[in-house]
Amino acid sequence: MEKQYVHYHIEEGIAIVTIDNQPALNALNAPTLNQLDKTFDDLTKNQEVKGVIITGAGEKSFVAGADISEFLQIKGNEAPGFMARGQKIFNKIEAFDRPVIAAVNGFALGGGNELAMCCDICIAAENAIFGQPEVNLGLIPGYGGTQRLPRLIGPGKAKEIIFADERINAQEALRTGLVQRVVPKGQAVEEAKKLLKKILSKGPVAIKMAKKAINEGLKFSLSEGLNLEAQCNGICFGTEDKDEGAKAFLEKRPANFKGK
Repeated sequence: MEKQYVHYHIEEGIAIVTIDNQPALNALNAPTLNQLDKTFDDLTKNQEVKGVIITGAGEKSFVAGADISEFLQIKGNEAPGFMARGQKIFNKIEAFDRPVIAAVNGFALGGGNELAMCCDICIAAENAIFGQPEVNLGLIPGYGGTQRLPRLIGPGKAKEIIFADERINAQEALRTGLVQRVVPKGQAVEEAKKLLKKILSKGPVAIKMAKKAINEGLKFSLSEGLNLEAQCNGICFGTEDKDEGAKAFLEKRPANFKGK
C-alpha cells in the first residue's frame, strides 16, 4: 500500500491540505506530486469545499523542495516531460475555481516556493524561509519559479534569488510582495482559516469571477484585461447574489449569498 504523503480534512467548508513527509522536510517526491494532483481532482468535484488551505506537516517545513535522488535517473531529453508534469499540477492548483491560501510554516524552497506561488494568497509564519536553490544542483527552477517569481516580485529581485540562491525570510518576503501576511510561529494555518472565512462570507460567484479576471488578465494587454473584467462582471450581474447583495446593502443587513 502506497504511503500517504498528502492528506486533507474539511472544516466548515474549508479543505486543509497537508503535505506530510517530515523526514524529508515534506519534499515533493513523485508519489507526493501524484497524491497532490489527485487531491485537487477530488476537491474540484466536492462542492462542499468552498476554499482550500495548503500547509506542511510539523513546524520546520512547508515544502523544502524536490526529492533530489529522483534527478539522478532523469536524462536531458526526459527533463521537459518531467517538469511539465509538475507544472501541470501547479497550474491546476492556480486555476482551482475557489480561493486557495498557502500557510507557510517553515522552509519553502524550490518546489515549495513554487507551490506557494500557485496559491491566491500566501500567509507565512515568522520562521518561514523562501528560496530557489536549484542552481546549486546545476539546474534552474522547473515548476514555474522562473515565471511566477519575477511576475510577483520583479525580475531583478527574482534573478538575485535564483542566480545566487539568496534565501529570504518572512519579513523580506512580505516586503517584496511574495507573501501577504506574517504571523507568529505555529499560527499560519489559523490565520489562513480566519482570512478564508472572511472571504467565504462574500459572494461566491464574485470571488470566482474576481480570481478569473485577475489570473487570466495578467496574461493579456490592459485593454484585453478590461474586456475580460467587463465579461466577468456581466456574469455577476446576472446572479441572484447581486440582487441579494444590493438589497442587503440598502437594508443595512448582512447579505445571505447562495452562490447563484
